[in-house]
Formats: sequence, C-alpha cells, structure tokens
Amino acid sequence: MFADVTLAARLERAEARLSADIAEAILRGGREPASFVEPIGGGVAVFAGRGSPINKVIGLGFDGTVEPPRLDAVEALFAARLSPVQAEVATLADPALHAALGARGYRLAGFEHVLGLALSDPLPDVDEAISIAECGAHDAAHWLDVVVTGFEHPDDVPAAAVGQEFARDALERVFGDLAATPGFHRYLARAGGTVAGGASMRVVDGVAQLCGAATLSTFRRRGVQTALLASRLRDARRAGCDVAVVTTAPGSKSQQNAQRRGFSLLYARALHVLAPDR
Repeated sequence: MFADVTLAARLERAEARLSADIAEAILRGGREPASFVEPIGGGVAVFAGRGSPINKVIGLGFDGTVEPPRLDAVEALFAARLSPVQAEVATLADPALHAALGARGYRLAGFEHVLGLALSDPLPDVDEAISIAECGAHDAAHWLDVVVTGFEHPDDVPAAAVGQEFARDALERVFGDLAATPGFHRYLARAGGTVAGGASMRVVDGVAQLCGAATLSTFRRRGVQTALLASRLRDARRAGCDVAVVTTAPGSKSQQNAQRRGFSLLYARALHVLAPDR
C-alpha cells in the first residue's frame, strides 16, 4: 500500500477526530474542567488533563498555513495548564511546518510510524487456538485491566520517543475515555479460556483505526496479537472500511508484527515538543 498526500490527509483527519472525540467526552462528563479542544490549521489541539497521552496537537500541515497568532493562542492554553505542547506532524505534511515549529523553540522528541493495509487485500488467517470476542459491558473491566497492564510492560522499543511513559491511572483514564467514543469496539483474546490480551478498533469515515492492543507478558509470542488483528480486520471489512491503520513506535515488535501481516509503512509523524517554561 502506498500513501500519497491525499491519503495521509485523510488518515490524519481521522486521528485528529479521535483525539477530539475523547476530549469532548471528558468535557461532557465534567471530570477535567481544564480540558479543551481547539481547531488549528485543519487539525486540533487537545488537552485532556495533566499527564494524559491525549494532550497533543495533531492533523496540521494539510490545510494551508498555520498562522503564528493561532499557534500563539494554542501554546498559551497549554502553558496556562503547565503542560508541554506536543505537535505530532506527519512527514507528508507541509515541510515548512516542521521548520516553523523548530524556529519557535520546539525540539524533536522522536517519531512514530503510521502503517496501513488496504482491506481489499487478503487478510491474515484466524488462529483457532486463540478465541476473540468483542466486549460487552460485562467485560469492560477485564478489557481495561489487560490493555493497561500490557502497556505498562512493553517489549523492547529501540526508538521510543522521549517522554512517552505514562502513569497507570493516566492510561486507565484515557482508555476508559477512548471506549466512550462513537464507533469504538473493544476485544478480548483468551488462550485456553484465560484472558491473554486485548485490543480495540475505531471505525470512522471508512477508516479502521486499530488501537489499544496489548498482550500480557506470559502470553507473548503465542499468536495473541495476530488473532486480535485478524478478527478486527474482518470486522472492519464487514463495516465497509477500505483501509486499516495502526500507529507504532519505530522498530518495535508491534511494527514488525504489523508488517508481517501485510501492513505497509505509509509515513511517520515527527513529535515536536515545546516545554511550558521555554
């Protein structure tokens, strides 16, 4: 699969919408009164509470120039909350944006990879030894526990971004809020009847966003992630999606597993960070 600017813009819009939907759910619930969602340059700036992985600016660089006064305003919102600004900018976005952020004092903290699979392509086989079921409300606590626990104990990631570690309570909040967004589906994997892993999928505008996938340490290298991937891709195709997308750390086991199952590296996102006390 090949990504041109048109496809990248579509995928970045979906990612920006997901971040915005999470923050808007938090605002409606009233748990974090300092939360905000602000449109900027065709993307969004989102704050979902101190230490949240959702705090970011995303989707920029595909819809004209980002004006300095708008960046000033967004940076002031983050600074008022004593939070850094993390601008996640696709490598297929306007190259001038990367330079402009550097000139404003942003530092490059790392990258993440965006991989995609055309759902017209052959899909991975289902491993009958691993049972996959979409979660109902009765399994919500199991799903949250297994996904957060898996994220707390990642495999080696040789190119992890600086500052990408999050406390368990922050992960629990963001995954709980993620589950409340429209088009969101949760999955549990069981091996021999025992919960072994979990994953999720968000379906929006024909894009299946594969997210929140984790396996408990004792069940790794046993096909759990492959089974979760195969099940979600089939559900995505049935839902009418034409593309599935997953974001990984560069050089990670997650990226390797996705590429083994037919995903192609489409582009990267540069993670530009501005400290609140610059």
